[in-house]
Formats: sequence, C-alpha cells, structure tokens
Amino acid sequence: MKKGFKDYLEKTGEVGYVTRVVHEVVEVAGLPGVNLSETVVFESGQLGQVSALENEAVEVLVLSKKIVKGGTKVARTGKKLEIGVGEELLGTMIDVLGRPLSGKAKHNERLVNYPVDVLPKGIGDRERISRPLQTGIVLVDLLVPLGLGQRELVMGDRKTGKSQLVMQTVMSQARKGSICVFAAIGKRKTDIMKLQNFLKKEDIAQKTVVVAASAYDSAGEIWMTPYTAFTVAEYFRDRGEDVLVVLDDMSTHAQFYRELSLLSRKFPGRDSYPGDIFSIHSRLLERAGNFKVGEREAAITCLPIVESVMGDITGYISTNLMSMTDGHIFFDSDFFFRGRRPAINPFMSVTRVGHQTQTPLLRDIGQVLLELMSNYEKTQSFLKFGAELGENSRQVLVMGNKLLDFFNQPPEAIMNLNVQIILAGLLMAGLWDGTVTGKMVERYDQDAEFRKAADEMVTQCRTLDFMISELRKNPQFWLSEKPL
Repeated sequence: MKKGFKDYLEKTGEVGYVTRVVHEVVEVAGLPGVNLSETVVFESGQLGQVSALENEAVEVLVLSKKIVKGGTKVARTGKKLEIGVGEELLGTMIDVLGRPLSGKAKHNERLVNYPVDVLPKGIGDRERISRPLQTGIVLVDLLVPLGLGQRELVMGDRKTGKSQLVMQTVMSQARKGSICVFAAIGKRKTDIMKLQNFLKKEDIAQKTVVVAASAYDSAGEIWMTPYTAFTVAEYFRDRGEDVLVVLDDMSTHAQFYRELSLLSRKFPGRDSYPGDIFSIHSRLLERAGNFKVGEREAAITCLPIVESVMGDITGYISTNLMSMTDGHIFFDSDFFFRGRRPAINPFMSVTRVGHQTQTPLLRDIGQVLLELMSNYEKTQSFLKFGAELGENSRQVLVMGNKLLDFFNQPPEAIMNLNVQIILAGLLMAGLWDGTVTGKMVERYDQDAEFRKAADEMVTQCRTLDFMISELRKNPQFWLSEKPL
C-alpha cells in the first residue's frame, strides 16, 4: 500500500485508538463506519484486518510481527486487503502482503491490485475436469491419477516424503509451462531456503511464485499465507493459464487459526479448534477448480498437505480436509520404513475425478496394476504364517517385486506419462524386469525416432492386451540400449 496513515486519515476522517492488546489481536475503539474484513492502518505503520465487530469497539488482526502499543492511533482505508500481482512476481518470493523477500524487485507500478479474500466462483463459471495433470511420479499417474483443477489432499506422518512428492509435481508442471504457486505456511527458514535452492537448481524458478511466512512471523501473517497464494493464482488464471497451488501445510494453518481464535475469546470446539474451521478451509479450497476464461479453460489445481500422527487419518483437521477435497494421497510410514519411495499406499489413496481424465488404455493399465499389487500384498501376508507357496503364488511375488522396482522412483526424478505407459506394457509383457528406468527416460528425451514411436504406440492402443501384443512384435527396438 503506497498511502500511509495520514493519507487514509484525511480520506475517511475517522480515527480510532488501540484500547487492548493480546499479542496479534488488538481491540480498537472509535471507528464507527468500519466494516468487517476492512484493512486499517496503524500510526506506527503496520497494517491490520478487522476480524470482528463489537458494540463499542472492533477487533483487529495485526499483520506484522512488530507489537502494537496501547493508545496507538488507527485509520480506516475503506477497502478490503489487497496485494499487487503481475508477471513481475514470477521467480520471486513474497510475503503475505505481496512484498518481495527475494529475487529482483520489479516496478510496483505495473502490478494489479487483487483482493486477498474473495467469494469463490460458482458452478456457472466452472467446467468439468477433463484434462489430466501429469505429476511425473509413476505410482500417482498410473494408480492415483489427478486432473487439472482437482483438489487432492496429500497426507501422512512427518518425514515420509509428502513435500518431495509436491516438489516433483511442481517440477513436472513448471516444465510443461504451468504456473506454480507454493505457499510455505509457518515453515522453518532453512526449509524455505531449501525450496528456493531446489527451484533454482532445476531451473524452474521463473515459472514459480513462493508465498512464504516463516515460523518466526506473526500468527496473522501465517494465517493469511494460503489466501495470498490463491490470489496470485487467480491473477494467472484470469490470464488463461493453468496454475498449480501447493499449501504446505494445512495442519499448521489450522493450529495458528486456533491460536488466533482463542486469543479472540471465541468459543472452542473439538480439540479447541473454533467451530468455523470447516467453513474457513472449505471456502479457501473452493477457490480451486477448472474455470471458464473467455473461450477456453484455465484450471487452479490445489495440493494441500496435512500431517497425520502415527498413521492416524481420523484426526479432526484431516477428516475435515478429506471431506472437502477430491481425494487424497496417503503416505504410509510402514511403507516408508520398508524402503518404498514414494511411500504411497495405493489402497488407502483416493482420486474422485482423476479417472475421468484418463484414456481407456490408462484406465485398463491402472486396474491391472492395482489388482497385481493387491494380490502381491495378500500373498506377502501368507508368508508371515510360514505357508508353503505354490507356483502361482511364486509368480505373484516375482511380478510384485518387479512392480515395486518399477514404482520406486528417486527424489527429484520425473517421468513422462507415455514412457510410464510403455514401461508398464513391457513389464506386464514379461519383456522387462522393472529396473533401470533412467535409460528409457533418457532415450525418450533425446531420440526423436524412439519418442515418435512411443507416442504413436500410446495413441493407437486402446487396451493393455493390444499394446502388449504390439510390443512383443519388436522387443529389440523397445529394449535397445544402443548409443543415441
């Protein structure tokens, strides 16, 4: 905001005084015309947002770590909180008020003001989710597919690979030309620095915007982080571009909202969370979707992250978010300690709209792979009892081990969807053992003849059986490791 306290005081003619201070929540008297969610300016320079209206005073959330003292003068701005957005934000890290924290500072005159908290668009402005979102992660793209505009919850215990999955997805989407907005909600500064370094290392920083509020910032700033991220995403959506929004993580967001609510003396509910936590999160996530923008579609895909404790997905915030999203990807700590990477449990993961974006071939492959994995897990359970296995059971175990090798994907490695399909066909045709996928990826990227043949194979085949028969006609071509 370019104007200061004196400018707004002259404009509105109303001045208030801070009468009570409780950390980031202050009580202000003397603003009779103020509205809910209006932005106010303190004499000391901080900004605040009106969070509640009372008979004799208003409650204001201070959006600054600097403490406001009692008796400080307050002026109205007459408008809700806005931030400046534009192409200049690409490649930068900003705070919740849109101020650059890193990257080259651009001319703010070129930025457009967008409101931070808006009413989500209705169904009349939306389209059916019909385009696939490629994460580059084999297990997700084949078994738990996502669509552009989907809201997919990423959940699991701490340090099981959730952030790694979203970073691989960001890398995949940025390289395909999508805009990626990453909301770091109350993260450690070292984690934020690692994120920055990752984006620069993979050369995708110019397609990303990071909205960061560290654990050292105020509760108000941390709570506003996902709202600012969606505001940035909506600017690029209105320009007709697809956007991926990552909210890391919503558990922290809920905890800080609980803190603010308790400071505001709101009545606590389950686990001391306020009763409107469901409404807060559902209204926020409704800003994602597949939208009509002129004559075309533009999607905001959202990947909120939530932490579980000891694999328990029945927590209050977890179940709330599960009920308002289009599915969830569950990271199983047992799988993680067995060495599976990514440690996703495909049997406990759900995608409600992803399958409708798939081709018949992809749906066929997903069903077969899931059935093979299910048989493998059942057979593994028999081994715990020392049961003797027949030939069929041994074959199930052999195929299951090959699938695990196929799904095992190193960090920061992504794979084109057509390569995934060809490899899955070769695996189930018995022509490949599931290991060393990097050579196929490299060959697809560098060998134009191989890439054309793979793309044509995927386009022409409508069923897995037909593709397997086609692959068996010339296995040497598909498995060749000759120099490119």
